[in-house]
Amino acid sequence: MFSIDVREEGRGTVLVLRGDLDHDSVVQLDEAGRRETAPDRAAGTVVADLAGLTFCDSSGVSALLRLYRRLEAGHRRLVLAAVPRTVQRLFALTGLDQIFTVHADVHEALAAGRATPTGAGAPARQNGKETT
Repeated sequence: MFSIDVREEGRGTVLVLRGDLDHDSVVQLDEAGRRETAPDRAAGTVVADLAGLTFCDSSGVSALLRLYRRLEAGHRRLVLAAVPRTVQRLFALTGLDQIFTVHADVHEALAAGRATPTGAGAPARQNGKETT
């Protein structure tokens, strides 16, 4: 079972993902993305908290990438927090570790705010350090 909880934080929005992000559940992430990219939404960073993610297939990765692109088009940022090792490995294998900015936890992601560069080619970060 998959769920997304959305909470507003002082410096942005946190999407808490739990369960299996796969072909059957990406519609929920896409819907949350549509809400976040609506014209009436305030600016700010969107943090996807992946600590509760138990599985992520290529459909899930594609949904995260769609959300990233939508937010970038609206001059907003998507950063990831607490990415499970299996998903980190998937990002490394696909080159997405060069696109997504990754933080150890939500607190660190929100604290980084707008200080981290955006856009394709921005270095991925884990625990505040660039990764390769």
